[in-house]
Amino acid sequence: MRPFLVKALLVGCLALLLSGCGDDTVLNSNLAENDANDIVAELNRYHIPASKRVDKAGVSVLVAPENIERSVNILEAAGLPRKARTNLGEVFQKSGVISSPMEERARYIYALSQEVESTLAQIDGVVVARVHVVLPERIAPGEPVQPASASVFIKYHDSLDPDSIEPRIRRLVATSIPGLVGRDDRDLAIVFVPAKVYEDRVETVKMGPFTLSPGQFSLVKGVLSVAGILLLLIVGVMVLRSGKKGARTAVANPGKPS
Repeated sequence: MRPFLVKALLVGCLALLLSGCGDDTVLNSNLAENDANDIVAELNRYHIPASKRVDKAGVSVLVAPENIERSVNILEAAGLPRKARTNLGEVFQKSGVISSPMEERARYIYALSQEVESTLAQIDGVVVARVHVVLPERIAPGEPVQPASASVFIKYHDSLDPDSIEPRIRRLVATSIPGLVGRDDRDLAIVFVPAKVYEDRVETVKMGPFTLSPGQFSLVKGVLSVAGILLLLIVGVMVLRSGKKGARTAVANPGKPS
C-alpha cells in the first residue's frame, strides 16, 4: 500500500509542476512580428516579463495575470499595438467587381489618407497620426470647384517638438494630396496633442519583513512552489526507499519481529 501512495504523491507533484508552467495570460493576439517585438520591448522597459507565442493567426504576447492592468496602461500610453493600415495596392486590388465613380473616389480618398498616416507614423515621437482628406470636387454643374483641404491629428511624446516639426509635416502633407500645394494654411489644419504620460505606480506586497513588487512576489511564489514540490518528491523517494529496505530486511530475517 505504501508504494501506491508514493506513486500517487509523485504524480500529483508532477501535475502541480506542469500546471505552474502555463499561468501566463494573453495580452494581445493576431499581431505581426514587428508589433509583438515592440510590445515586448516596451513592457521590458518597465520590468514586466513578456513572452511571445506564434500560431496560425499571428503572434500573441503573454504576461503574468497580475501584470495585465499595468501592461494595458503602458501600451495605451505608448500607442501600441499600432493601427493596421492598408495601402493603395491593397485598396485597389483587382476583385472583378465594377465600382461606381463615387465608390472609386471614396476608396481613393481612404487609401490616400492611409498612406499619409503611415508616413507620419514613422516620425520619431509620433504616437498616433490621423489624416482626413477632402479632394477638389464640383458639387453641381456650373458650380465652382470646391478646393482641396485636409486635417491632421498628431498625438506625440515629449521627445517631439511640435513647433519645429509642424512646417515639415505641413509641407509633406501638402505635396502628398492633390490640390493642396500653394493653398492657404487654413486649408490644412494640423493639431498636436500630447500623449498621456504613464506613471508607473507599482503596488507592493508584504511578505514577512520584506516588501516586494507584484513581479518579485510572483517570482518568489514560483520559486517556493517549485521548492515545495521538490521537497515532496525527495520525501516520497525517501519513503519509497525505506519501504523497500524494510521489505528486504523482512525477507532476510523472516523470524525476526520488525
